[in-house]
Amino acid sequence: MKNKWHKVYLGIGSNLGNRRRNIEKSLSLIDAEIETRIKKQSSFYETKPVGGLKQRDFINAVILIETTLEAKLLLKILKLIETKIGRKIDAPRWGPRIIDLDILAYEQLVLESKILRVPHPRMHKRLFVLVPFAEIAPRFKHPILQKTMGKLLSELKSK
Repeated sequence: MKNKWHKVYLGIGSNLGNRRRNIEKSLSLIDAEIETRIKKQSSFYETKPVGGLKQRDFINAVILIETTLEAKLLLKILKLIETKIGRKIDAPRWGPRIIDLDILAYEQLVLESKILRVPHPRMHKRLFVLVPFAEIAPRFKHPILQKTMGKLLSELKSK
């Protein structure tokens, strides 16, 4: 029996060290996974950090991958990749990070567990997610809000 390939959007960010190289390394590690392949990648965007801690600007991007992994296993793999690149597990929330990999949307899945919420609960409120997401998938519909990424972006920009 063949495994089904699922379309998943990932957010990527870095604001420590060589930010661009950190992202490129994470992309190559994601693509190297046997059950994962990168299909589309946004441009890199330099963005201000959120959360109030004084820190360097981030470089952010969004990618579309196809994977046969279920969402929780994919999250586990992404956490291992973050650790491999040098992310510290005990880093402060919204603090500086060498790499941050988030599952933004896993097809139209809605999942709420202790370790994972899909779609990402704050993505529709963040320009640093919506700008690159809308670049590669402007017509992708948010599974809960039922609005396209392009529409969510235009609404956020008009606030």
